[in-house]
Amino acid sequence: MTGRPDATDLRARVRALRLESTDVLTVELEGIDAPLPAWTPGAHVDLAIPGAPVRQYSLCGDPRDPRYRIAVLREDDSRGGSRAVHERLRPGDEVTLRGPRNHFVLEPAAEYLFVAGGIGITPVLPMVRAAAAAGARWRVLYLGASRTRLAFLDELAALEGGEVAVFARDEGVRADLAREIGAHPDAAVYACGPARMLEQVASLVPEASGRLHLEYFTAPVVEYAPGGPFAVRLALTGVELTVEPDQSVLEVMRSAGVDVLSDCEEGICGSCETGVLEGEVEHRDHVLTLQEKAANDCLMVCVSRAACPVLVLQA
Repeated sequence: MTGRPDATDLRARVRALRLESTDVLTVELEGIDAPLPAWTPGAHVDLAIPGAPVRQYSLCGDPRDPRYRIAVLREDDSRGGSRAVHERLRPGDEVTLRGPRNHFVLEPAAEYLFVAGGIGITPVLPMVRAAAAAGARWRVLYLGASRTRLAFLDELAALEGGEVAVFARDEGVRADLAREIGAHPDAAVYACGPARMLEQVASLVPEASGRLHLEYFTAPVVEYAPGGPFAVRLALTGVELTVEPDQSVLEVMRSAGVDVLSDCEEGICGSCETGVLEGEVEHRDHVLTLQEKAANDCLMVCVSRAACPVLVLQA
């Protein structure tokens, strides 16, 4: 059985590697069996390397390019995905991709304020390029420990129609996010980076305004009231499963032999998105917008639960 019948593994080959800044390596990929699928700014792919955990990386190249480009920050205290990219990948190597998926979509706007923390620049860079091409006003706030660790500064500087403000801690420069956001009251705000930065941005832009768009590296801590058990019915087979209070829908589906794609298991990546045919969802993810949650037609089975006795899933 499969929880994502539309999910397809794509064979890709490493075309080139380039060190963009301290500890940030870009990987250029090309399709082996067919051209890689089209994508839009904000999209990401799952990258599978033999012997390493599957990790997600934002596409940071140009959507018009048939090749994909991702940027990988080396993190020695991670689960090993970034080390595998930095230490083992070489031009000509074959990898497996899934996607692309996009839950961080660039919506049309007359003005944008982009806030990127460190490697959070990766989904933002194609957005800035698209905003510049559309003739929109834009400003980038790029935060990090040092300029030597900030990738793509030259590419950003080459774009016209906006401004890039760099805030490097080792230069004693810190961003006044309240002042910056207050100076752009009508701008669509897109932010990606560490949780602490995103929490501050979220506190300054009401979610109900529709202006705020966030992409998380790690899930923010949210306390939920304990709930009771509920059932999920799998539409493809008619099987009904009970989800206990200490279980996730993902765990129960897997225990029943359902193959569900997942990565973060924190509700921030969107890999485990599953369609909902009937029932009401208690959304606990940090991927879907308010409007998408209100549509009640999907859930992230790693964290979200039912707000009704039975959920009927498209699985």
